[in-house]
Amino acid sequence: MSNPLTTREKVARGLGRRRRKEAVFKTIGLLATAVGVLFLGVFFATLVAKGSSAFQQTFVQLDIELSRDVIAPDGEIDLAFADFDGLVRTALRNEFPEVSGRSERRELYRLVSIGAGYQLRDLVAADPALVGTTQSLWVPASSNVDMLIKGNIDASLDASLRPLSDQQIDWIRKLQQDGRVDKQFNRALFTNGDSREPELAGIKGAMMGSFYMLLVTLVLSFPIGVAAAIYLEEFAPRNRWSDLIEVNINNLAAVPSIVFGLLGLAVFIDWMALPRSAPLVGGLVLTLLTLPVIIIASRAAIKAVPPSIREAALGLGASSTQVVFHHVLPLAMPGMLTGAIIGMSRALGESAPLLMIGMVAFIVDVPGSLTDPATALPVQIYLWADSPERAFAERTSAAIIVLLAFLLVMNLAAVILRKRMERKW
Repeated sequence: MSNPLTTREKVARGLGRRRRKEAVFKTIGLLATAVGVLFLGVFFATLVAKGSSAFQQTFVQLDIELSRDVIAPDGEIDLAFADFDGLVRTALRNEFPEVSGRSERRELYRLVSIGAGYQLRDLVAADPALVGTTQSLWVPASSNVDMLIKGNIDASLDASLRPLSDQQIDWIRKLQQDGRVDKQFNRALFTNGDSREPELAGIKGAMMGSFYMLLVTLVLSFPIGVAAAIYLEEFAPRNRWSDLIEVNINNLAAVPSIVFGLLGLAVFIDWMALPRSAPLVGGLVLTLLTLPVIIIASRAAIKAVPPSIREAALGLGASSTQVVFHHVLPLAMPGMLTGAIIGMSRALGESAPLLMIGMVAFIVDVPGSLTDPATALPVQIYLWADSPERAFAERTSAAIIVLLAFLLVMNLAAVILRKRMERKW
């Protein structure tokens, strides 16, 4: 008859089994983390590979004569009616004097963006003394030429399968040989509003629209959210009504964002008759979206303050209001700011509620106030992703990179503020 196992032997047998299970669990967790990091790395690598080229733009150097007969036919400069596009076309014909047919000239003119005429107009407006002189200027190339120079158009394909003809490619190669084609930093991406022409399209209008909306959201949501959290946590009586409010706040934090867009459409636009596509309306909608997040984060920060702080202040004769505003609120402020920045980061990346209030419209001008028509950076990305032109694909990725950079900076600011303002007790 075998002797029964002692307690030590039972523990020894079970210890090995537990260690094996722990090793398997750690391995599974490590693999899951590695897979997540791998997918994240592939995402960022693909995004950078597609969008990095958008930060450069192809330019063509032309010797353009700012003819006085064209710009100032009556002795005075007329920027409104001067044919600046004609001056650019004349410079192109001078580069290729052998081009004579009408169809060939049309193909030649397509090498340069229509933004070249606007560039000449701004140049003359800034320095009228240039009228009557010949200037060697770098003007933006068309989007198809830009795609060819960046290698996104295969010149070896059949002419029917690419947007540039053999003759146009030959002209471009000749300009390259003469040193008249160069890639430069794409300032237009950050200084222009939206445009139908990819080489002229920029994100400044969307960035300003997002800035105005976040400004409205921050001014409204942070003080209201903090005040609500203080009342619910410190002053509200514990009854069914406060419980109902707490449950509804938690539920609102999980409501799909498009529902807030429908609410904003019904209340702010249909009932209050506020202007459609305005950053003011977008900010009000995003305020409704971020309020539950800020309230929940602020209440959690208030709960994290030790009760001994309150008891010590009350023991020294402070009133309840003084305890909250002089002791609890300063200690809870780092967590409140963190919650507010996280809520603002969510608001910055939202597009669904903005689509419902009309911010999906094509807006060329950069908004100058809270009531001007505008769009937002996520909506601009959505619009560009839906565009058929190949050049908009790289600008879509570039806009996503800029948006992610803003989100990274905002989250980094939340971490820094929390570390600097955090107090130990």
